[in-house]
Amino acid sequence: MSQAVNTQLRSAQEIIREGRVSQSPNGICYATFGEIMLPGEELERIVGAVPRTIAAALDRKAFYFVPLTIADGDKTLVAERFEGPPMDGALCHRNIDSGNAQCVFISTRLLEERFAIAFEFYINVGHAFVDKAGISSEFAELVWSQAQKNVRGETSFDAYELRKQVQLSSSDRVDEKAKSGYLEATFSDAIAIYLLSLCLDVDYYELREREYPLLAPAPLAERLKKVAELFPPNSGFQFNIFYRRRS
Repeated sequence: MSQAVNTQLRSAQEIIREGRVSQSPNGICYATFGEIMLPGEELERIVGAVPRTIAAALDRKAFYFVPLTIADGDKTLVAERFEGPPMDGALCHRNIDSGNAQCVFISTRLLEERFAIAFEFYINVGHAFVDKAGISSEFAELVWSQAQKNVRGETSFDAYELRKQVQLSSSDRVDEKAKSGYLEATFSDAIAIYLLSLCLDVDYYELREREYPLLAPAPLAERLKKVAELFPPNSGFQFNIFYRRRS
């Protein structure tokens, strides 16, 4: 960990013990540590965008926004400030169990800007919610009908790979394990993208990655509208879909 010589590091457990955790009006618990380079009001809005119906399922989870999270064997270290190239073991996020709760450390300086920080947070929220609450049957029915119609692309690499494993031919047996994993992945993805759209004016193609083709806009809109029906926005947030950016 040669890059860390001039950087003050503390253990994640120490930060959990000594840190002050705030609670957003929606019920999400979160804390900050060090120079995260994100104004407090922006972080409050990012956290506050999570609908109360989703936040209610995350009652034993706290999110820590820190400059940099580092895996050092079995230990998790946190840099109080960070500049330059990433250190060995740097992670975008890491989950740490603490008593009967789980703490999620998110590296704001590794992600660098508001869009990436918000999306990383929402991806973690989406997965945590699905792990706790499961999949909406209405959403699952919609996504499975799209898959059977062979809609183009997907919302993440995991969803793309799992979908390829599922046998859609009527003459073959469906791989139920892969199907379940696929539906879980698409639901958590859709929740994350929906939350991002509540917080920021998102150009969908900014989410494009090279590893897989992005889901076409029309089927994505169907998924997001279903998520919006299930989890209406909190007061002060709006959900809209524009197929062309307003001038």
